[in-house]
Amino acid sequence: MLMTPAILPLAQFASPGPIFINIGPITIRWYGLLIASAVLIGITLSQYLAKQRKVNPDLIGDLAIWLVIGAIPAARLYYVLFEWSEYAQNPERIVAIWQGGIAIHGAILGGMLAALIFARIRRISFWQLADLVAPSLILGQAIGRWGNFFNSEAFGNPTNLPWRLYIPPEMRPPEFANFAYFHPTFLYESLWNLMVFALLITLFFRDVQGKQRLKTGTLFLIYLVAYSLGRVWIEGLRTDSLMLGPLRMAQVVSLTGIAIGLAGLVWLYVYKRALPDVVEGGARGEGRGARE
Repeated sequence: MLMTPAILPLAQFASPGPIFINIGPITIRWYGLLIASAVLIGITLSQYLAKQRKVNPDLIGDLAIWLVIGAIPAARLYYVLFEWSEYAQNPERIVAIWQGGIAIHGAILGGMLAALIFARIRRISFWQLADLVAPSLILGQAIGRWGNFFNSEAFGNPTNLPWRLYIPPEMRPPEFANFAYFHPTFLYESLWNLMVFALLITLFFRDVQGKQRLKTGTLFLIYLVAYSLGRVWIEGLRTDSLMLGPLRMAQVVSLTGIAIGLAGLVWLYVYKRALPDVVEGGARGEGRGARE
């Protein structure tokens, strides 16, 4: 049954389109603008947090280059591999990242690999870097999700709830062609990520102020668990999940992340042992000593 705009017209919302502005032959898209903004805001925030931890903020600037080089190609590759049947027919679209189509789990994996290499080269604790980046990472994810809104993608099943999202006919899955309104799952995840950010930044400053001392790696592990918990249930609403056979890949990866995060927290706080690191004893080459 077609849901019409006549029902609760003030409650619906719809994308104004993917293009932010055209300047002559140059087209600036919302998706790219939001990703760039998330990166800049994330770098600025992480450098500020580094100062609070007595870590050289220039280190974060250097790390950011590695993270961008590692995360963005990995995010695209991850997405393309799971949608290979489509891209095999249109190989020129593989590099068209500005049109959307990146996977945050690919970005996280690529970024972690880049950070591990960076930490090894600079002889600094990977987990110290991860703790400084975690709040920025989840804030960047909250911002980046709005790129899905402007591209009319990453939405959920049909709904007639007051906060429903209108999707243009050409963007609807064939099986839902007669439905106009869908769950704004991009919004659900953005709001969830903002709550995780609030949790992480609160814990960070409680640690800095000496109110609640955290072991090195704690913030990143909490990020891994908290973000993944939200992603598991939100992914269940989506219509465009990347699939591995009958499994939604994002749910599989998120459940794995929850297990790894909880295991790491148990290792830190129950067994009271430091996390394995790329440098012996979690040494910090450009900051204060590790707190275990």
